[in-house]
Amino acid sequence: MNKWPSLKQLHYFITLHETRHFGEAAERCFVSQSTLSKGIQNLEELIGCSLYERDKKTLVFTPIGEKVVEQGRELLAKGQDLIELGSLCQGDAMQGQLRVGCIPTIAPFLLCDLVQEVNQTYPQLTLLLREDTTTNLLAALRQGQLDVLILALPVDIGGMESLIVGHDPFKMVISKDQARSISTPIRYDDLPDEYVFLLEKEHCLTEHAVSACKLTKKEKINPFTATSLHTLVQMVANGLGTTFIPQMAIKHGLLDNQNLVVVEPPGQEASRAIGLVWRPSSSRLQAFHQLADIVKHIL
Repeated sequence: MNKWPSLKQLHYFITLHETRHFGEAAERCFVSQSTLSKGIQNLEELIGCSLYERDKKTLVFTPIGEKVVEQGRELLAKGQDLIELGSLCQGDAMQGQLRVGCIPTIAPFLLCDLVQEVNQTYPQLTLLLREDTTTNLLAALRQGQLDVLILALPVDIGGMESLIVGHDPFKMVISKDQARSISTPIRYDDLPDEYVFLLEKEHCLTEHAVSACKLTKKEKINPFTATSLHTLVQMVANGLGTTFIPQMAIKHGLLDNQNLVVVEPPGQEASRAIGLVWRPSSSRLQAFHQLADIVKHIL
């Protein structure tokens, strides 16, 4: 009969990978250093190769070791999903903690309202929030560090489950002074080259806006890329060009006290979809659907 690595051994090894220190890893796992070392040694014996190299000062993980960490995180996430099955038997889907990830172009305009609604409707549920890029959030979801994500879709979610809860229209903004020389409705051919400012590619809003608003002329895009919507607004407010802003952000006052005009972009009903994303193995579907109802109400 084949022997299998245990989730505890994987937990020890992944924690060592995160801390790069045996003593700290053992402390985080609430075991002695000798217990942690023995568990990792057993894991190496079961896999049949070295997972790390150690000298007096540093730990270097082998390519196989890095792969074990990657796959081990996914196995630990599925193990956590199994543990959470017990909460379904007790009928307490909206109790305890729910770890929610959200992208930066949604988080400032949704999460405060979401927390207030959850606190009022489900006082026994605590939301633990994380704001990050889509790529980082999806990695955290796969590794079991988050339970559910709020993302802009479509995006490659790599086999995760998703549910669209609403749509967020795109608008274009131009300074009032510049608007006098720009005819509406907007035609990209009428705009100067390098006139459209966008976010860095790490933000999926750029891809969604360019696609939804039918911007195919690359010469119209300025090579400068911003890290936030607030930076884009300041660039446009200073008369340097135009940009795309989601209606959600406008509704929450992003353009307040700015010398800007809001116009419709090219493209019929240009918008991005807002959706929830979770692991297929998760046992908290009821909680996700109830959270989705709250997000729908807010949107």
